[in-house]
Amino acid sequence: MNITVKKHKGIRSHVYNDAVLLRRQVFVIEQKIDARLEVDENEDLAFYVVVYADCEPAATGRYRETEIGIKLERFATLSSFRGKGLGKIVLSEVLKNVVNLGKTIYLHSQESAVDFYLKNGFIISGDPFFEAGIRHYKMVYSFK
Repeated sequence: MNITVKKHKGIRSHVYNDAVLLRRQVFVIEQKIDARLEVDENEDLAFYVVVYADCEPAATGRYRETEIGIKLERFATLSSFRGKGLGKIVLSEVLKNVVNLGKTIYLHSQESAVDFYLKNGFIISGDPFFEAGIRHYKMVYSFK
């Protein structure tokens, strides 16, 4: 499998379009999240990372600056590519771009992904809560 990684800020690129297609497949179709919740007012403010497997968009994530720090969001891997390390590639690429900014790095993880983030340097911060009808945990990156 040939892996390439592309990133872009904002909504005017094929990287963004590929990210939205991946998110729609995973969140809207697979997880049945309301499509109106999936695309938000922060789309043009975010940086997007897409991992391509043999030129096919396979995994994505985005990050953006908030009042709290750098928020990682919308991480998704197509079901046919799960378990192949592509989510870790997306996360590594994002972290490579934000760890030196000197800001808190955080995310809201779906409960099913908490272990993935724990294995990759995040810690749970606070009690669980619901977003889009799915149990989430706030997690913060623990700088080593």
